[in-house]
Amino acid sequence: MTPPMIMVSLDHGSDLLQELRTSWAFGVNILASGQADLALTFARKGGAAKFKSIDWELHSGLPRLPGVEGWLACDVDQLVGGGDHVLVLGRVRVAETADGHPLIYHRRTFGTRPPLEVAR
Repeated sequence: MTPPMIMVSLDHGSDLLQELRTSWAFGVNILASGQADLALTFARKGGAAKFKSIDWELHSGLPRLPGVEGWLACDVDQLVGGGDHVLVLGRVRVAETADGHPLIYHRRTFGTRPPLEVAR
């Protein structure tokens, strides 16, 4: 993976998409297994007001949430239209992980999973 990249899909009406068109940079916070309430806060409609009660710090010039399992700082490489969304292709410039379990959302349920066994 040279360069390391990530793809994010955003609705055309997304406030975040408008920010990306100006800043050309974004951060990705990979939530921990115990952060389902935080995920629900981000999932709600409500624009910037919904984030006023969220603690965060500036890291590599981008918002980073405390206690996350992973974090990426990215620069926008391309914006590609796709139906009612825009695909944001980002070049990863910083990647950090923790040793816990990430939050997973599948079939309308939050959870996590144990690490995979490594065959020897």
